[in-house]
Amino acid sequence: MDAPQQTVRSGPVVATLAFAGTVAAVMQTLVTPLIARLPQILHTTAADSAWVITVTLLAGAVCVPISGRLGDLFGKRRMLLACSVPLVVGSVVCALSSTVVPMIIGRGLQGMGMGMLPLGIALLRDVVPAEKLSSSIALVSASMGIGGGLGLPLASAVAQYADWRWLFWGSAVLAAVIAVLIRFLIPDVPAAASGQRFDAPGALGLAAGLVCLLLAVSKGAEWGWGSAGTLGLFAAAVVVLLLWGAWELRTRDPLVDLRTTARPRVLMTNVASVFVGVGMYANMLIVPQLLQFPAATGYGLGQSMLAAGLWMAPGGIMMMIVSPLGGKLTDARGPKFTLISGVLVIAVGYGLALAVMGGAWGLMLVCMVVNSGVGLAYGSMPALIMSSVPLSETAAANGFNTLMRSLGTSVGAAVIGAVLSQLTVGPVGHRLTSESGFRTGLLIGCGVALVAAALAAAIPAVRNAAAGTDGPGPTPGTVSDQSVVWT
Repeated sequence: MDAPQQTVRSGPVVATLAFAGTVAAVMQTLVTPLIARLPQILHTTAADSAWVITVTLLAGAVCVPISGRLGDLFGKRRMLLACSVPLVVGSVVCALSSTVVPMIIGRGLQGMGMGMLPLGIALLRDVVPAEKLSSSIALVSASMGIGGGLGLPLASAVAQYADWRWLFWGSAVLAAVIAVLIRFLIPDVPAAASGQRFDAPGALGLAAGLVCLLLAVSKGAEWGWGSAGTLGLFAAAVVVLLLWGAWELRTRDPLVDLRTTARPRVLMTNVASVFVGVGMYANMLIVPQLLQFPAATGYGLGQSMLAAGLWMAPGGIMMMIVSPLGGKLTDARGPKFTLISGVLVIAVGYGLALAVMGGAWGLMLVCMVVNSGVGLAYGSMPALIMSSVPLSETAAANGFNTLMRSLGTSVGAAVIGAVLSQLTVGPVGHRLTSESGFRTGLLIGCGVALVAAALAAAIPAVRNAAAGTDGPGPTPGTVSDQSVVWT
């Protein structure tokens, strides 16, 4: 069954959805320049202020797949507008906060708005012409990385030269602008899964399992990987997610159709997404530290946070440039080829980093190469997903894929962070990550990217059932379960 195409101008739609994804990503990096100052700003301890970061991750992970399913049930435009509300309210709460509790509440609300990205990607399938779909998907999908790349230098500049509260007042204004643009520029497409019921037990079960898992991953290094709390959370996550899976397989209208998710093409894409997320985060964690470490170490470059952000900004710009080109590559060779190409470019970037990590220009080039690969990879994954699921599950499937990417970044933060904290030099109490620690982290990033390439190569091809031949895959806007043969 063809996607319900509407006669709309696709340019403003794509621009609005890309802007929405970029702003949502900026909100994730918004407090990065404030991390060291948060205990003083909020009159609390460093451990408590860390929840300002963690709560956004947890809220986003829980709400993204739920928002996707609600979009399938009640309309994607309606849910995009709904996601803008917590972005605005959360930003205002943060701007007015003087203590840690309201700041955590506000950051949690901001995390709830992260569902904009998969909703926007899924909406493209409904309203963008087939000839423009691949490049549009690639741009909107990569907007999360673009926002992360551009948000850090912007936030650093505001934090350095103005009151920190302007970070949140500015984000509130941006979120309000997005809501207005969605209201007037995004068409109201009929819900693909209208009439089905919302799986509330499934939503609660997935939320509980994800909170346990991500808390253990994100706090394991702080609490101790062998501590009772960390091990208990991991065990609880396994039990809850197994029970959740059993429920999803039995209920009539599941939150996530695990049978669809288990299809080889969807499953391998989601697994590869986790590894791509790990590979992307290694660059985001290592390069800023190399730029900011004291020059006296012999390998640090002694840059300020603002300068480090500016050196990394071209990476975000490259992602913006490469993403539409990745869409054209997908049209020509298929999304699987684009994904493999992207993760191989990421691996090349990390290999380059091992050779040029001693200079700011070299690290800027590394960011540009790695982010170009991320742009290709991120742009291809929704195309792979949407060529493999029915229209009624488009937003939910994209939400689950976005969750897999987020899980990858969380695992990447834990793994790379553990490596950097173990391989150190200097006196007790003032130890810094050693040069060998950074090189090990870069090698891990390269290795993970190569694993992602192997996984991407194992994604089954789609054959045209009528022609009986392999090809680049069906256009995401026109696929149906009956039009492809799984190999």
